[in-house]
Amino acid sequence: MTGIVGLTGATLPTTPTVCHECIWWQSPSGRTIDKPRWIRGTEEEWGAWGTVYYDDDRRLLGSMQYGPSDLFPRAAELPAGPPTEDAVLVTCAYLVDLSKPWVMQSLFLTAIGDARDKGARALEAFAYRYSDSDSSFERFQVHKTIFPRDFLADFGFQTVRVQGRVELVRLELGGLLPVVEGKRERVLRVVREAFIPAPAPQRP
Repeated sequence: MTGIVGLTGATLPTTPTVCHECIWWQSPSGRTIDKPRWIRGTEEEWGAWGTVYYDDDRRLLGSMQYGPSDLFPRAAELPAGPPTEDAVLVTCAYLVDLSKPWVMQSLFLTAIGDARDKGARALEAFAYRYSDSDSSFERFQVHKTIFPRDFLADFGFQTVRVQGRVELVRLELGGLLPVVEGKRERVLRVVREAFIPAPAPQRP
């Protein structure tokens, strides 16, 4: 297993431990979800919900989570939110080794290509305007759910909305690609079902 592969229920155990049970993006404040159920529904309707990057020795270099913005209700609560309904949202990324900044670039390039291939109109993310004196550790390691504004600008992301030093930024993917009818409704169903407790097993 080398290179970049999809983030799925099968590859999730190889990501950083903090990611295994995290449901921060998948649930609004004060609520919880069944993450395995969310994963199953998301993979049925969308496929892999991010990427995982390994080196040639199968060591983890980094991971990124993204998907249709409706899959991540917490995004509506963030400063400069909510994200746009027609966009794929990059929610978080984890770098294992800060000395390899190209890993983050590769993860974003893969997300851009994947979103375009799946017919998304745009890729969005939350950005933060760091000062010139902030270190690479501060910019890429401390906050894994918000990305440096200048870093995203290099990819062509444009500002959608600003609140303080936080921005929602958007990269148009070019053209009006066909969108499968009813896709948003199916995505919303994945989220709703993740909040509903699984039925109790019945005796035969």
